[in-house]
Amino acid sequence: MSTEKSRAGRNRTIELSAAERASYSTRLLRPTSQLNEAEVLDRVIHADVFATLDLLPDAFVDLLFVDPPYNMDKVFGEERFKEMNDAQYADWLDAWVSKCVRILKPNASVYICGDWKSSSAIQRVAEKYFVVRNRITWEREKGRGALSNWKNSSEDIWFCTMSKDYHFDAEAVKLKRKVVAPYTDATGAPKDWERSEQGSFRLTHPSNLWTDLTVPFWSMPENTDHPTQKPEKLVAKAILASSRPGDVVFDPFLGSGTTAVVAKKLGRRFVGIEIDETYACLALKRLAMADDDPSIQGYVDGVFWERNSGPQQQAAAKTKRQSVDAMELFTDPVR
Repeated sequence: MSTEKSRAGRNRTIELSAAERASYSTRLLRPTSQLNEAEVLDRVIHADVFATLDLLPDAFVDLLFVDPPYNMDKVFGEERFKEMNDAQYADWLDAWVSKCVRILKPNASVYICGDWKSSSAIQRVAEKYFVVRNRITWEREKGRGALSNWKNSSEDIWFCTMSKDYHFDAEAVKLKRKVVAPYTDATGAPKDWERSEQGSFRLTHPSNLWTDLTVPFWSMPENTDHPTQKPEKLVAKAILASSRPGDVVFDPFLGSGTTAVVAKKLGRRFVGIEIDETYACLALKRLAMADDDPSIQGYVDGVFWERNSGPQQQAAAKTKRQSVDAMELFTDPVR
């Protein structure tokens, strides 16, 4: 994550210099005693999640979004997670999920990320403490192929609530899709779709199958070196659907800060815990960057757009075409 790392000229990965790490490190919260709500709001906590959860105030969280280590061998900066058997992983999940219950409001919502291998354990633990509402499956187009198995190209998110009283705003997370068959009525008016300068689109209700996401990579301005970074667009869907402006969003495995960054961009309060100091400092840098750029790729004008179909992507494509045309005009003597 050092700026000394050699990268291509167009690489937009967010890096952290030694000077930045030293500066941001002084702004991290490292609790040693009981905390009140004012002390934790909009803070990144550098600490172990199991010790810290007991120090947080009661019933102050509106939305829990958590992307825990999946049940596999994985290195996260200076931390390492080792694969367990299914029962052991369920016990590990239970150890921190049970601590989260106390800090959630009675009408809070919960999103827990996992892969196919960890998903059954997540469901069993979630059913002990919450009302399980749905399992979202989202497509991740990255990943290596397999010669003797199906390629892993999807992950799950378990959507739960504390009770039957919860907030869900379907209108806030509608997806704008290109119209393949633009049917019209007898007068020629569009049926359930609209014409625009960008083309013909239809607003569709959100489903539990998300195929409009792009996993962060080197040319995306939100990309970091964190090995399991989630797209800002993915987190934005959960936050917009299950919280209101000003609500508190909590992530006990903050990583490089995506949940906190998206919460800030969408006008929510946030609290995050991260055990790796470098990632915690990187989260603070991204939060500072959000002051200058509150945009979320794929979320424009209050709606989510299909992958590479929104105004941002179309404008970039248009600029690229114009550049190519200009280059051809310059190099083609016939013109």
